[in-house]
Amino acid sequence: MPPSRLHRVAVLVLEGAKPLDVGIPAQVFTTRASMPYEVRVCGAAPGLVTGGDGLSYHVTHGLDALAWADIVFVPGYRHPDREDPPRAVIDALIATHDRGARLAAISTGAFALAATGLLDGKRATTHWHYARALAAKHPLIHLDENVLFVDEGSVLTSAGAASGIDLCLHILRRDLGVSASNHAARRLVAAPYRSGGQAQYVPRSVPEPLGERFAATREWALHHLGEALTLEALAQQAGVSPRTFSRRFAEDTGYTPMQWVMRARIDVARELLERSERSVEQIADDVGLGTGANLRLHFHRILGTTPTEYRRTFTQGA
Repeated sequence: MPPSRLHRVAVLVLEGAKPLDVGIPAQVFTTRASMPYEVRVCGAAPGLVTGGDGLSYHVTHGLDALAWADIVFVPGYRHPDREDPPRAVIDALIATHDRGARLAAISTGAFALAATGLLDGKRATTHWHYARALAAKHPLIHLDENVLFVDEGSVLTSAGAASGIDLCLHILRRDLGVSASNHAARRLVAAPYRSGGQAQYVPRSVPEPLGERFAATREWALHHLGEALTLEALAQQAGVSPRTFSRRFAEDTGYTPMQWVMRARIDVARELLERSERSVEQIADDVGLGTGANLRLHFHRILGTTPTEYRRTFTQGA
């Protein structure tokens, strides 16, 4: 997707909307003026929308913003299991999806997407507190409550509010590439990624249920990717045995240490392909993969494409 394309983002504020959930997409996609996004905050109708946590929102746009948007975010809202959003909202979401726009839910916003039927037969997630309620109300959804977010292409869902940041950064990576996503993450003082790559630039989410035990070790590894990183070297840096490090690292990230290192190397390679003119051979050496053939092998295995095709995707129209 050419970086120069303008993306139109609508944030749909429903009754009982949670403040953080509303603010996340509005802020992520306006982190700097040069980003090719325009954001409109809307409701079922223009005017005052009663939110959750003692706040209300005055929105300029009604459901007409959904017809305008390329992607619609539905922030989480209070008591989503009690009743569905108004029929007009559901119909507008369906019509928006039918014309090719993406729908993305943050936290309990998944209930609104579920009410459209668009999640039936698909993987989805939501805030852990409401996971059982969503599964009971919409049994055709393949609920995965152990991930940060789920990308099903045209419909995306995320867990709690902080996972909404991960989802937004994932969408930035998908639209504009790793460099733009990392820039936004730095501006937000957020983790640049908490996920691994799978098919065609679409990272699948990684559960991190036990916190950030080895954040310092991961930070160290990111600065030494060009070196021969081994399990033993990482464990020594963390001050624990290789066996303990391997077990606890997987608990923290959902990956083995060497799987995480490989995905970190591929992410750095992606950024170099996007913003530099270095050859594939040079980039392979930069990120610790040695040869261009080795980079091509792992790049294709993780992303389903070649470094050359990836570079062409993110440089055409720039």
